[in-house]
Amino acid sequence: MRINLKKCTTLLLTTMLCFSTLSATAGAAGRPTTMAPNGIVTTPHYLASAAALEVLEDGGNAVDAAIAAQAALAVVYPHYTGLGGDAFWLIYNAKTKEVKALNASGRSGEKTTIDFYKQKGFDVIPSRGYLAANTVPGTVSGWGEAYKYAKKSMGNSMDLDNVLERAIQYAEKGYPVTPNQESWTKSAIDTKDKELKNLQRFETFRKTFLKPNGEPYKAGEILVQKDLANTLKTIADKGTDAFYKGNIGKKIAADIQANGGSLTYNDFANHKADWVSPISVDYRGYKAYNVPPNSQGMASLSILNILNNFDLKSMGEGSADYYHVMVEATKQAFADRDKWLTDPEFVKIPVDQLLSKEHGKQMAERIDMKKAAEAVKPLDPKGDTVWLGIVDKDGNAVSVIQSHYFDWGAGVVAKDTGVLLQNRGSFFSLDKSNINHLEPKKRTFHTLNPAMLLKDGKPYMLYGTQGGEGQPQTQAALVTRFVDFGFSVQDAIEAPRWLHGRNWGDSANDLKMEGRIPQSVMDELVRRGHPVKKIDNYTDQVGQSGMIVIEPKTNVKFGGADPRGEGASIGY
Repeated sequence: MRINLKKCTTLLLTTMLCFSTLSATAGAAGRPTTMAPNGIVTTPHYLASAAALEVLEDGGNAVDAAIAAQAALAVVYPHYTGLGGDAFWLIYNAKTKEVKALNASGRSGEKTTIDFYKQKGFDVIPSRGYLAANTVPGTVSGWGEAYKYAKKSMGNSMDLDNVLERAIQYAEKGYPVTPNQESWTKSAIDTKDKELKNLQRFETFRKTFLKPNGEPYKAGEILVQKDLANTLKTIADKGTDAFYKGNIGKKIAADIQANGGSLTYNDFANHKADWVSPISVDYRGYKAYNVPPNSQGMASLSILNILNNFDLKSMGEGSADYYHVMVEATKQAFADRDKWLTDPEFVKIPVDQLLSKEHGKQMAERIDMKKAAEAVKPLDPKGDTVWLGIVDKDGNAVSVIQSHYFDWGAGVVAKDTGVLLQNRGSFFSLDKSNINHLEPKKRTFHTLNPAMLLKDGKPYMLYGTQGGEGQPQTQAALVTRFVDFGFSVQDAIEAPRWLHGRNWGDSANDLKMEGRIPQSVMDELVRRGHPVKKIDNYTDQVGQSGMIVIEPKTNVKFGGADPRGEGASIGY
């Protein structure tokens, strides 16, 4: 592996961004939109942004930089993502002028059945522990497929050891814990919730993410992950197959088996990421792209498809009518999603019909502008996360999202690997009548979905967010505020947001609204029947989003990052 000190410009940017992020998480906002003539990056952690920018400056392509950022995030944002999670990609190839979609989510094990859980006395799949880790981690397989594709068709690919260099350094030498991680670590060891939290009950969690005295790392203290560094080194030296068909996969599977879980080495060895056809809808003259099921990308597109039938401009951004129609469109889209979304290899999902203009018009006609719908039935159609966006100097673009579901995933780290396992498979149902019921070798309903908007066949807007069910809602907020109301990139990200529905672990299915929304607007929404709950002015309860816009005439890239988190948009 090469030894290369970070360039002075990147070091200065990282230092500056560190201080700006610490102030942003305290409630300040009003960041400037980043502008760059060549390449640009936005991720939810400034060290990951710096790692990706370094790859672009050293001549790597957008896919190389995306892998560098994902790997860095797996180290420095372990409560949100990791090598043990899943990912979905959208890639625009500037040479072939096509959008590619990659499903890097894992399937349940060959021995993972409803009876497996029923015999252990479970009516639902546990949310934490080795029984929650019942799907193969897919993220690393996505790196492998995307890297091979980019090397073959984009050119300018860097060696994988160079791409992973910064992540390995952060794992081996350590990185300063952020206020966000400190907060989520304290939450994770909250003993009042014995099932979802109290993660210090898992020995591997304690040894990896807590200090020897059992206390959380404080902001600014250095956290080292030697086992994870060794895993990343193996991938860098032997390629991504080493994670599935080599000693890494054997170690993870052996640890799961030793602790009563269902995944086997055979499940790892047979896993692969899949290239799939992206899905799209028209919106105000643009083409909005997302990834198909088992992702909820169809719900994100469905909301835009419904909004096509409303004149948002005449309503006014931030009005009660605006928030009302956005929430009601979400309800309609979620009704379809909940009826149909699962692994398309097990159920034929009528995606084309669900995203047709006619179906969008039908759903729009069901919206009463004076009253909130209490329950929405589907029409007959005849889970914590990181999103990142990257554009390189040649115009290649990547919108990618990855997660291990709940904060800290399953809460267990596979022995001698440093890999925190995901609990995405805990979303499977043990009720055979449920569309998303558990079966062997099946992909579960996935909240993850990256987005891209094209103008005249070229990338115009890359966007995405953290936030489970909030992802489609925040994506719609970003698009409408930029396209319909002309907000700048950063202003679209920072504008007040909302969340209809639950975050994981919530008991209340309410309408959370940031406190900057006028009280008069909230009162009117309550009058229309919305169960409004006022939350903080800036809060990651509504997710951490990001966005990049490419100006077609000048090719200048405009990027933004969310003050609700610790991200950065930087370019060169």
